[in-house]
Amino acid sequence: MKPQCDVKIPETVNLTPKLTISRVLTGLWQIADIERKSGPIDKKIGASMLQQYVNAGFNTFDMADHYGTAEIIAGTLLKRQEKLAYQPIICTKWCPNPGPMTSKIVRAGIEERLARLGTSCIDLLQFHWWNFQHPAWLDALHEISNLREKGLIKEIGVTNFDAAHLHLAIADGIPLKTNQVSLSLVDQRATGSLADLCKNSTVKILAYGTLCGGFLTNKWLGAHEPAEIKDWSKMKYKRFIDSAGGWEQFQNILRAVGQIANKHNVSISNVATRWVLEQTGVAGVIIGARLGENIHTENNLKLFSFELDEKDYEGLRVAFSTSLKIPGDCGDEYRKPPFLTASGDLSHHLSQISNSHKKIPTPHRSGGTRVETGSEWESIAGYCRAQRIGNQIFVSGTTATTGSSIIVAKDDAGAQTTFILDKILGAISALGASVTDIIRTRIYIVSEEDAYTVSQAHGRVFGPIKPANTLIVVKDLIGDYRVEIEAEALLDSSQK
Repeated sequence: MKPQCDVKIPETVNLTPKLTISRVLTGLWQIADIERKSGPIDKKIGASMLQQYVNAGFNTFDMADHYGTAEIIAGTLLKRQEKLAYQPIICTKWCPNPGPMTSKIVRAGIEERLARLGTSCIDLLQFHWWNFQHPAWLDALHEISNLREKGLIKEIGVTNFDAAHLHLAIADGIPLKTNQVSLSLVDQRATGSLADLCKNSTVKILAYGTLCGGFLTNKWLGAHEPAEIKDWSKMKYKRFIDSAGGWEQFQNILRAVGQIANKHNVSISNVATRWVLEQTGVAGVIIGARLGENIHTENNLKLFSFELDEKDYEGLRVAFSTSLKIPGDCGDEYRKPPFLTASGDLSHHLSQISNSHKKIPTPHRSGGTRVETGSEWESIAGYCRAQRIGNQIFVSGTTATTGSSIIVAKDDAGAQTTFILDKILGAISALGASVTDIIRTRIYIVSEEDAYTVSQAHGRVFGPIKPANTLIVVKDLIGDYRVEIEAEALLDSSQK
């Protein structure tokens, strides 16, 4: 839908025939923030605050299981539907700690969301997973898909998935509709491989961080770099600004955006948000709300009164030309250095997350340890997934198998490679190693046509590490597998 200058209501987008959302979603993270500092908001008062957004046409709300009382407040709003001009749409998240994802565990997580919302069906359930080396994330998504078939969920999304793991989920048959990731004039990671994937699939991007925690506003144009930041959101996005080239480079972007804003008679925040809305694959942007303060609906309505033209884009390209790329892929800030989060280094948090594998002693070799996955073939054939001897680790040929025998992404060698490498990294992690310790990989594929996609998946993991590698085309592999990989790691003598 092309915006017109007299638009009085927000644009909407049909994610599916069953679900239409506003292109501007109201984010309720600040409810968690308020709850941490000043105590919870009364649910009826909070619902009345949300009702102001609904009455202005901004009827779609984004929240999560850990956003304080956000779900309860939204549930109170849902009970007032007959009084509302538009049907409220609820997008919430389930963010479990990695561990076994049985049908019982997954159903309990979803039923808790339903109970807090006071509804029988969640409009959009978004799933978050901390560590892809624990393969149960795929089990969880299949169980969520089953609950969708049973009517407990309308549609399924994910949060902070990189392009490779989003592709893997799609290739394994998960009916995903959205991926919520950071996207802004400062953080443009989602405009690359993720946008390409969305262009060729039914998955759309829900963008957060669009205003960099409030830095992409008129307030900061020409302002001095803040010496101290106490706001959690700003702490996070200041790290993004620093990684993208620092404060002066950020001011270059603000000046360019300011000129465009003056041209269209809108705010810097309008231009920053409009740019995101116009990116490939973007269904909507999430703009945080501090309930009880200015709801900004009038300003947000201006988003649909203009479009950026080629001259605007050229001015932005010039401003971007000296920016640095934010490192990694979407969501990497939560999983690997440099950890661009409010709290910074998350390695301690990640180290507390349970590994999918447990190391056990090797009975016949003093000091030796190994990892077993529980596969029936380990007992039949007499082998383990990985074994450590001194400072060396040897990983058996590994396939894209979850559980004891379920083949992942049967028809996609690239997706299988992503799953396999996660599995290998999980095994060596249990034995005290990391990806940088891998010195050799051997890859077996059944079709030369798969060589490029397999190599791409291998390169995403090992690009800067560059272990020795052999790629072999074989006549066949046992089972419906397109690729099998083995690996070796060498640890420093100081690593125990």
